[in-house]
Amino acid sequence: MIHIKGLTKYYQEVCAVNNIELTINQGEIVGLLGPNAAGKTTTLRILTGYLSPTFGNVQIKNFNLTKDILKIKQLIGYLPETPPLYKNLLVYDYLRYLGQVRDMHKGFAESRIKQVIAQCGLQSVMHKNIGELSKGFQQRLGIAHALLHDPEILILDEPTTGLDPNQILEIRNLIREIGQQKTVILSTHILSEAEATCDRMVIIHQGNVVADGTSQELKQSSNFSPTIHLGLKNADQNEVSSILSRISGVQNIETKQDDPSDHLHFQIRCHPDQDLRERIYATIKNTNWTLLEFYQQTQTLENIFKELTQES
Repeated sequence: MIHIKGLTKYYQEVCAVNNIELTINQGEIVGLLGPNAAGKTTTLRILTGYLSPTFGNVQIKNFNLTKDILKIKQLIGYLPETPPLYKNLLVYDYLRYLGQVRDMHKGFAESRIKQVIAQCGLQSVMHKNIGELSKGFQQRLGIAHALLHDPEILILDEPTTGLDPNQILEIRNLIREIGQQKTVILSTHILSEAEATCDRMVIIHQGNVVADGTSQELKQSSNFSPTIHLGLKNADQNEVSSILSRISGVQNIETKQDDPSDHLHFQIRCHPDQDLRERIYATIKNTNWTLLEFYQQTQTLENIFKELTQES
């Protein structure tokens, strides 16, 4: 549905987006992840026609960004990081005004206003002043604004910025619901939000795409070595290291001693392709050590993100 080819954007001598190649399929919820200044917002602004690329092109359905910008804008609903709300208007009046700005037929506009109010959960505030709404309701209204003309594509820039945990959960659920009917692209640097909301994640760093795939695919593609954490009592540090290091697949053992002094914690780094928990547990059973803690740390999206976006 969306084909991005060689997309590049310079601000004078600064390269904000560097030769991005992406294809986004119809019905996908795609998250653009990256640290601040990674190029996420610039990419979204180019997709919406707000900015022109320095090089490259975007094709949405059968339309070309440089030639068919008005037709492309009709296909897209866009929520910037700060929703463009008129704080002195009532919620219903604001949506009706937007329908007039878009030159929507009155009957269609009234029908869509009712639909987006219900879809975005704005029934209880539809006759309230926008300036009196909570941040969460203002964000919902911003999404209703983007949905009003019934676009095929919804683009959201940091849709949960400044929200409390309950509001974030509400917006996540709303995005998942919208994603059942529309293609959704959202930017965020909150990894848990992307993992819980998106079908696919694209990690951008310094204007470059450094990873692309589902959460599971990203975890499987990394060279992460599983780490087993042990808590032992009545154990000698040297003896533990000596015995456990003999197990095939153990790459490294680190020790940390806590108070009281007879409690020892070990971090055992294992070969990426081996699950050593059974062998390690069987070895411990044949000793006089008391096992207090035993768990395996698996790969996380946070680890991948840090590895891909840390400064060299």
